[in-house]
Amino acid sequence: MATVAHVVADIIQDRPFLEEALVNDIINYAYLADMLKPEIEKEMRKEVNRYAIIMAIRRFADSLKGSFVGQPHLDLGGADITIISGIFELTAIKDATTMKTVSKLYDLVDFEKGDFLTITQGLYEITILSNSRYKDKMLKLFDKLDVKKVSTGLSSLTVRIPEKAAESVGLLYTLTKALSWENVNIFEVVSTLSEEIFIIGEEDTAVAFDAIKRLIKKEEKQGK
Repeated sequence: MATVAHVVADIIQDRPFLEEALVNDIINYAYLADMLKPEIEKEMRKEVNRYAIIMAIRRFADSLKGSFVGQPHLDLGGADITIISGIFELTAIKDATTMKTVSKLYDLVDFEKGDFLTITQGLYEITILSNSRYKDKMLKLFDKLDVKKVSTGLSSLTVRIPEKAAESVGLLYTLTKALSWENVNIFEVVSTLSEEIFIIGEEDTAVAFDAIKRLIKKEEKQGK
C-alpha cells in the first residue's frame, strides 16, 4: 500500500521544476502541501492529514539536497541572440512525393537576404519552418492531402553559442528551463553545432529574449 511519503515523492519527481524549487528553498512547504493535497488524496483514495503531507515534503526535500544535480555552469561568454518574427510552420506526411517537393523549397527563399528555412525529417512527417511571406507559395507545392497542419504567428529565437560550450552537458536543459520559467511555449527546437533555435509564439518574443539574455549575463558573471 502506498504511503504519503511515496505518493509525495512520485508527484514531485514528475515535476523537475518543483524538485529544483525545493532544493533552492524557494517554495513554502505548507503552500505546496495545500496545492498537492487534492492530488494525493485522489491517489490514496482517502483524506490525508495536511501536516503529514508537509512532513513528507520536508523529508523528501532533505533527501534531495544531498543528491540533486543542479544547473551546470556553462561558458556562454560571447553568446548572442537573434530574433526573426513572421515565421510559419508546415507539417506534412513524409512520402516520395513530399520529399521531391521539399527540394524545390530552396529555390523560393533568398538566404543572402537573411531568409529563414529549416526542414526537419522524422520517420513519418516533415516539418518546415520559414518566413510567412512564403507560406502560400510553399503550400501550393504540396498536395493538400499531404499537409497535416499549418501554424502561423511564430518567431525564431536563435542562441548562438561559442563552440567550446556547444557540447556542454545540460546546455539544452538550461536554455529551455530559462524559457519555461517565464511560461514561454516552445513549439519546436532545432539545433546545429553552435546554434540552438527555439520556435515560439510572437507574443512571447520579448519575454523570451529577456530570459535568455539574463541567463547569458548570469553565466558570464559566474565564469569571471
